[in-house]
Amino acid sequence: MDLILWRHAEAEDGLPDAPDAGRELTAKGRRQAMKMAGWLDRNLPSGCRILCSPARRTVQTADALGRKFRIHADLGIDGQPQRMLQLVNWPLAREPVLLVGHQPTLGRLAALLLHGVEADWTVRKGAIWWLAMRERGGQPQVYLKAVMTPDLCAR
Repeated sequence: MDLILWRHAEAEDGLPDAPDAGRELTAKGRRQAMKMAGWLDRNLPSGCRILCSPARRTVQTADALGRKFRIHADLGIDGQPQRMLQLVNWPLAREPVLLVGHQPTLGRLAALLLHGVEADWTVRKGAIWWLAMRERGGQPQVYLKAVMTPDLCAR
């Protein structure tokens, strides 16, 4: 199974009395999302399921891809890595899944899958981490297939 983690692109700073979930992408964030969307569009399998946090900045990031996606509350700002794994049916799902979400949850999820324990790993704004599961010698292995950031993408 392939699991692609996409952190939302750069967002505006939050206002003291405004809900965090309503923050929008900055102009730079919209450019980052478009760059990553171009890379993902060239590399994602056609049958990839896309799930997105309900926060405004993640929806705007996912919109840049131009593919259908489903908003799911478990991917929200306070999402939990174990719940996300249940949501995507890791590692048993047949189709690849793209999750559009937040820090620190995506970093913790990557650490859990690659290191076996949750840790505060950093996923940069707008970046993707592409993880995959395979079997070698009868043992399941999780490996890092790709890491891509907006500044490495050609437009």
